[in-house]
Amino acid sequence: MNQNAIIERNISISSLLRISRPINLLLVAFTQLMTAYFLVETSQTGLPVLEDFKLYILILSTLIITAAGYMINDYYDVKIDYVNRPNEVIVGKGIKRRVVIFLHTIFNFTGIGLGVLVAPRIGLVNFIAAFLLWLYSNQLKRKPFIGNLTVAFLTGLSVYLVAFYYQKNELLVFTYAIFAFFLNLIREIIKDIEDRDGDRKHGCQTLPIVLGFRKTKQVIFIIAICFVSAISIVTLELNKPELFYYFGILGFFFIWFMRKVYVSDRKAHFTELSTFAKILMLVGTLSMGFL
Repeated sequence: MNQNAIIERNISISSLLRISRPINLLLVAFTQLMTAYFLVETSQTGLPVLEDFKLYILILSTLIITAAGYMINDYYDVKIDYVNRPNEVIVGKGIKRRVVIFLHTIFNFTGIGLGVLVAPRIGLVNFIAAFLLWLYSNQLKRKPFIGNLTVAFLTGLSVYLVAFYYQKNELLVFTYAIFAFFLNLIREIIKDIEDRDGDRKHGCQTLPIVLGFRKTKQVIFIIAICFVSAISIVTLELNKPELFYYFGILGFFFIWFMRKVYVSDRKAHFTELSTFAKILMLVGTLSMGFL
């Protein structure tokens, strides 16, 4: 193998890792493991859930479907990304477009097949998730709100999936699914504000383009009110004081976050807010260990 071939192969492997968003995948795996260990605790047979090999197949199938979603999103967004983040474009530069489509197809079939091995209903959920991720990248992302809602729903679903399979402590896990759903919905809208230049140039109709900058911020605040209300209602229904206190403390950071949303007006500000929203999700996941 000559030197050029070695360099090309190294670039392809590096590009494959970048397009799969390994840090995001690790966060998904970590969240599902935390959910299983601290919230679900035991399998249907009464054994500790971490001793059930199907848990790991379920997590692996989720990661594969998620990675396929990132691939197809980058495939369809390549022109937009050349405007919004030209130094981060991978498709067509680090990895060929036809290779991305091939890998996306293989990953989806593999993820759905692994889901069926866990349980037919998990295979069905994986199929629906794979379809929605494709539909999001192909059409929904360019429409106001529905694209944001789709990604947020799938984020919450990835949390709830563990309880859905084991059918244990579903309301408690649902609380964290709501947390992930609303926080990710806010984050997706913030990302649309961040990317509005490229989106506008390529005909996307995201909220910041349709409603404008100020009204989009108002939508975020309405969602934030719904977020706090939903978490409060479900937490009170669970009657777990420690959960109420933890979300109460987290609420102070969320108030600071929303204040930053209110005063932010530059792309760099919204990039920071997007990162902070991800940190809030991680901190929320860590609270599972205190229950």
